[in-house]
Amino acid sequence: MREHETVTVYSFRVQEFLRESATHSTFKASRDSIVNKFKGEVLEGTGEEVPVAELDAQGRHRRIATGWGELP
Repeated sequence: MREHETVTVYSFRVQEFLRESATHSTFKASRDSIVNKFKGEVLEGTGEEVPVAELDAQGRHRRIATGWGELP
């Protein structure tokens, strides 16, 4: 049943080493991963439900641009 499970992923930002500004991530991740693994700050309001199967081995979700349709 894991293929039907979903997780909420969020955009986030991380503080850059030796810089005063933060950088936005290039991927989304679960709240737990953002805080504990990537040491980032969740950007509230960016949540998106995705199938767990769409996360990579590091727990990252990257949107694949498909234009107006789905991938074959």
